[in-house]
Amino acid sequence: MSLIELKNVSKIYRLGSQEIPALTDLSLTFEAGEFTVLAGPSGSGKTTALNLIGCLDRPTTGQVIVSGIDLGTASPRQLADFRLQHIGFIFQSYNLIPVLTAAENAEFTLMLQKVQKRLRREKVCKLFADLGIDGLEDRRPSDLSGGQQQRVAIARAMAADPHVILADEPTANLDSHTAEELLDLMRRLNQEKGTTFIFSSHDDRVISQARRVIRLEDGHLAMDTSITT
Repeated sequence: MSLIELKNVSKIYRLGSQEIPALTDLSLTFEAGEFTVLAGPSGSGKTTALNLIGCLDRPTTGQVIVSGIDLGTASPRQLADFRLQHIGFIFQSYNLIPVLTAAENAEFTLMLQKVQKRLRREKVCKLFADLGIDGLEDRRPSDLSGGQQQRVAIARAMAADPHVILADEPTANLDSHTAEELLDLMRRLNQEKGTTFIFSSHDDRVISQARRVIRLEDGHLAMDTSITT
């Protein structure tokens, strides 16, 4: 069984009486351990697809099945629980909580899972060391660079050992050197831990690192290419 299945998925947003199609009859499957990018210009449906896989939205028609669970028929509580246990997010704008320290931000998912404080701090400190940001645990997000904030966001996404990490335009706010470092890091985490990574991006730096490139255009599948290295 595939880890993720999108079966004839369409998503329509309504703005007053106007209907705006974001995805149209999209069918895709993802296997565990993939390092895949959803590529395409703005408005192609990349972020919508990630939001559907990540239980942040529901399809208008079709099915989204992750780990055997049909997300379209699950209750809001079931979706929240599933997201908490199985999905990690890396957002373009980082989405760190300003009043929390870097370590507290990274621990947030573990705290929601009611992991003991000592255990979650141990885990986050190890992640910070792996990510090259050890020593920054007590800093607030406003005291961190963009690359450091993105590493904290990666630590938060990885902390609970999710099955899938979804990254929406993860390099959009980063300089070339920091972007390359972070992509190398996520590729290493994928290889060492087997975590499935799915990115949305139109950044050639991201696309060149992927082992599979799915190109969307106007909500339709335009290309699906696996890359052997």
